[in-house]
Amino acid sequence: MVPSLPTVHHLCQGTCHSIVTVDREVTAVVARWHSHMVPAEVAAFAREVVAAAGPTSRGRAKALLFAASRAASFAVAAGLELRPEVVFCPPVIERFIVANGRVFSAPTARTLRTNCRCLGRALQAYPEPAPVRLPRERAKAPYNQMEISAYLALADAQPTASRRLRAGAVICLGAGAGLVGADLGHVRGADVAERSGGVVVEVKGRHPRAVPVLARFQARLVASAALAGQGYLIGGTERSRRNVSSVLVASLSGGADLPRLELARLRSTWLCELAAMVGLGAFMAAAGVESSQRLGDIVAGLAPLAEAEAVGLLGGRSC
Repeated sequence: MVPSLPTVHHLCQGTCHSIVTVDREVTAVVARWHSHMVPAEVAAFAREVVAAAGPTSRGRAKALLFAASRAASFAVAAGLELRPEVVFCPPVIERFIVANGRVFSAPTARTLRTNCRCLGRALQAYPEPAPVRLPRERAKAPYNQMEISAYLALADAQPTASRRLRAGAVICLGAGAGLVGADLGHVRGADVAERSGGVVVEVKGRHPRAVPVLARFQARLVASAALAGQGYLIGGTERSRRNVSSVLVASLSGGADLPRLELARLRSTWLCELAAMVGLGAFMAAAGVESSQRLGDIVAGLAPLAEAEAVGLLGGRSC
């Protein structure tokens, strides 16, 4: 006999305004459900709480029944009361997941925890408001080759040699090496070097690295670096300066057909070109990978390329 069933019934009455009405098919799935892997009282408890939660599909009902029965079995074994507010409170859910760490696979454990939390919220008399959905930041759209050519032509049309040098450097470092922010603003002329069969930018600061420059930007960037010498390519004299590229970028607008240059779009242009060069799209399609979430884990296990190999792969050939 499940001592908590009256509590569940009372709970349903108190929250009927927030429970979605389930159709007959889903109701029948819940009512007929049983499992030989759990005691009868646990199965009855699972049916009761899932019916109260109001799943809207057969698949969702079965998923909640599985989660409720496993969590309730754990609660009974731990000597806890078989009541929704006990079984589905956050500390008990976490204890249930940790205690079964060797039984469930990682995806199963994550799904069980999500479903148990869902049941806990659905069965609360006064549920907490759901978190506000925040928009996901998307990558900026890359520029096409004609747009990059137009911005380079605009850079060449600047009124002074210094302005032409700095404007061209912004485009070459952004679209040719993917630099933005402090990495872009702190590059000196001496940081651009011809070596390893191509052109490399030595990036200093938080993430020091050597970045191969795409072939079609190399000659222009080398010329700008030679003129800058030990000075900053983007201008200024103090390392502590901020937003040094803002005024320069604001001046590079060519009317309605050529809007203000965006550094993030320059970086996206570089990223897209590199992805195409190394066949990233083909790799993800062949592997059936739709998200890059695990690519970092994969790359962490790879041996780093020597500089000459990286330049040959990413910047040592004409595009």
